[in-house]
Amino acid sequence: MKMEIMTNIFLGDSKEKLKLLSDNSIDLIVTSPPYADQRKNTYGGIPPDKYVDWFLPISKQLLRVLSPTGTFILNIKEKVMEGERSTYVMELIIAMRKQGWLWTEEFIWHKKNSYPGKWPNRFRDSWERLLQFNKQKHFNMYQEKVMVPMGSWAKTRLKKLSDTDKIRDNSKVGSGFGKNISNWLERDKAYPTNVLHLATECNNKNHSATFPEELPEWFIKLFTKENDTVLDPFMGSGTTLIVANKMKRNSIGIDIVPEYIEMVRKQLRPVEIHFLEPKGTYEKIKSERRNAVCRAKYRNISSKTYSKS
Repeated sequence: MKMEIMTNIFLGDSKEKLKLLSDNSIDLIVTSPPYADQRKNTYGGIPPDKYVDWFLPISKQLLRVLSPTGTFILNIKEKVMEGERSTYVMELIIAMRKQGWLWTEEFIWHKKNSYPGKWPNRFRDSWERLLQFNKQKHFNMYQEKVMVPMGSWAKTRLKKLSDTDKIRDNSKVGSGFGKNISNWLERDKAYPTNVLHLATECNNKNHSATFPEELPEWFIKLFTKENDTVLDPFMGSGTTLIVANKMKRNSIGIDIVPEYIEMVRKQLRPVEIHFLEPKGTYEKIKSERRNAVCRAKYRNISSKTYSKS
């Protein structure tokens, strides 16, 4: 029996709209809330010293609606204030642990095409935090879904195995750890690291903080299966919902901006068309469209730069 994939969108404050969701009903939460002092025109620009107090009522509701075997991925980054990094993210982690969350892991999103710039006391930001929280130590995780091809090292390293490589080689420093490299002879894939190397999203989605589709896609693969439910309480341009829909997951989005709600609804209407196309065809079209938009954007930036000089 084929189950219908549902997408529900709510207009309003996440703190209030989350109360409409049932306890333990969400399998994965992936979101990027407004960072401190950002998105002032839409979310008010929460000051760093008020951020924890602002977010805790929301995370309390997220803790309630998340399944015991579910996962919460929080994309967030400290800001620089008067030449010094803010501590509000670390303070939030500590406060959420006291609230009942387990801080299970921290992934890093390496932005491969971060915008260049120059500052007197630091270099450009090319990474952001992806904090993983859970309700309990045992949660759903499908690691085989995100395995990556073995690197080129395998072709050379495994060709000539020493006698030591063919047995368990215990650590020379007495740590108790060891390795048996011959175990990798028949393998063509390996488990990934906790660093995601993804380009930033260049598509013109009329939103100030759009992350690439590959980001929620990776976590949806890792922590859910088909017909599970994915939530984004700060939906924005709807990237998480659109990807979840394509991957045959139910999804729920919340946002306070009416324009974003309407934009996501329009984007979701034709999404079923993609299931009629071969996956490779859709991925090629998506890649070509993004590259064209990026090239046009950077040409525009370069033109303005040279005209000023």
